[in-house]
Amino acid sequence: MTASKPRGKWLALLCLLPFAIFFIAFQIAPLAWVAVHSLSVGDSWGLGNFAKIFSSKFYLQAIKHSLQIAFWSSLFGIVIAVLGSYSLRQVDSKLRDFVMAFSNMTSNFAGVPLAFAFIIILGFNGALTLLLKQAGIIEDFNLYSKTGLIVLYTYFQIPLGVLLLYPAFDALREDWRESAALLGAGTWDFWRHIGLPVLTPALLGTFVILLANALGAYATVYALTTGNFNVLPIRIAAMVAGDISLNPDMASALAMVLVGLMVVITAAHQWLLKRSYHVAR
Repeated sequence: MTASKPRGKWLALLCLLPFAIFFIAFQIAPLAWVAVHSLSVGDSWGLGNFAKIFSSKFYLQAIKHSLQIAFWSSLFGIVIAVLGSYSLRQVDSKLRDFVMAFSNMTSNFAGVPLAFAFIIILGFNGALTLLLKQAGIIEDFNLYSKTGLIVLYTYFQIPLGVLLLYPAFDALREDWRESAALLGAGTWDFWRHIGLPVLTPALLGTFVILLANALGAYATVYALTTGNFNVLPIRIAAMVAGDISLNPDMASALAMVLVGLMVVITAAHQWLLKRSYHVAR
């Protein structure tokens, strides 16, 4: 019995070896390469690239646009996803299965096809844009602006949010609602004191994932604006694959700024998560 335990432990470690190799080769090594080259300034080393980023209005605008689009699209996406996930719990199972399958499909519908679809529907001469103008609902809508990108990003945030939040509603038991109602609690009281505290970890985790999804999105915004809108992924790609402004060291520094933003967001998520547990107790 005792001899089989070390053998099982070594077998488990052996099974983890391919994953460890893959993780180091495609996660740790590229990140380390980017971190090292972000400190490369010509023939020397230092923080010159970062100083240039935070002293340049152009790069600061890219950071600002990225954060604004990511935040608002994630906020709108998670609100709609919460309403959709809760509604799915109340409908027939066949309709629920269809919506979940559709969400799974549309969560992968991004990049060039998504940009092309939105140009046809909401472009300057898009079908829906013309209909809304004729009805007098809107006077002007620019899909290629920051507002248009928020709408576009929100679209591909919603199905991902539904897929992530739908299982979280399993934690809400129906007898809790019935017990709260018997004790005189209304709908708002139930959600304030029971529903939202239970769902808070899932909501915060989903919001962080949506932020990361939006901050790193590249193909959709590039296909829509042909790289003319100033966001971090566009700037990084222009310096890595650009024919005019090829500067991989500056691209590495911008990538580390993007990583730093995600670290701050994740740290804030962990702090809010611990606080929500403390409040729930």
